[in-house]
Amino acid sequence: MKKSIAVLMGGRSLEREISIKSGQRISNALRKLGHDVAKLDVDQHIIENLKAEKYDLAYIALHGKDGEDGTIQEMLEVLGIPYTGPGVYANVFSFDKIVSKQLFNKLGIPTPRFYFLNGSSFSELGASKILPQIVERLGLPLVVKPSAQGSALGIKLVEKEEALTDAIISALGYSKKVILEKYVDGIELAASIIGKEGPRVLPVVEIVPDNGLFDFQSRTGSGNTGYFIPARIPDKDMKTVQDTALAVHRALDCTDLSRVDIILDKKDRVPYVLELNTSPGMTDTSLLPMAAGEAGISFEELVDNIVNMALK
Repeated sequence: MKKSIAVLMGGRSLEREISIKSGQRISNALRKLGHDVAKLDVDQHIIENLKAEKYDLAYIALHGKDGEDGTIQEMLEVLGIPYTGPGVYANVFSFDKIVSKQLFNKLGIPTPRFYFLNGSSFSELGASKILPQIVERLGLPLVVKPSAQGSALGIKLVEKEEALTDAIISALGYSKKVILEKYVDGIELAASIIGKEGPRVLPVVEIVPDNGLFDFQSRTGSGNTGYFIPARIPDKDMKTVQDTALAVHRALDCTDLSRVDIILDKKDRVPYVLELNTSPGMTDTSLLPMAAGEAGISFEELVDNIVNMALK
């Protein structure tokens, strides 16, 4: 049935350009499906623009700040406009990696060991003096990342202790808090999940970045990243990865869709959860559409499924 759909894209985050690409591709698919489509940039006029027409649905094609932290979802709840993807709770808890990792620990879901610090702990509490203890406990190399940021922006692999301070300062440029995480030598995997009542894991994608770390350049196509689908792992490991992804999806109360990023330890074969994404990329090189395609779901069918789930 024909619907009036607002595709929310762009926004103020550092992932704006990726969001625009996702939004354009989604808009094209929606038009092919016969819907009336309005592409709305999420700026200071978004409330007026959403009120200007009677929209049946808002398709969230935003990534990062405002789009995956619960902000736009809460606004749409107030306006009474149905929207795609997980709700406010899932976005709030998944966007801050410190909060989600604490939840994973509480529920027994494997996630790399970590510590977190914020800017004021360095400027006011002398946190730099405990960095040697953190290195001693986590070992080297370790991973430094912003606590609330998408597309692996600001992530650094620190191999020498003297490089740690600069990595932290860089990460604090993206977020008020920073995570220092134990490095896991493993296989990078992305498990995309779709479905409302009975969510299912799509074929798992194995990611092989050329620099050994799936950072912003690797994710956005400016690096030479290899993808293998389905992932080249034994069936036993695959089952464990899929079960873990579903556990994360449910723990964060996701609905309709998510993408769980996992690293499978090469030695102990434990699937360590890195994060969950509530609004995965939908470009022609994005992981969710890639997984759907392997499952025999075309891009238009994927978008149609997401729309129908949101309208239930």
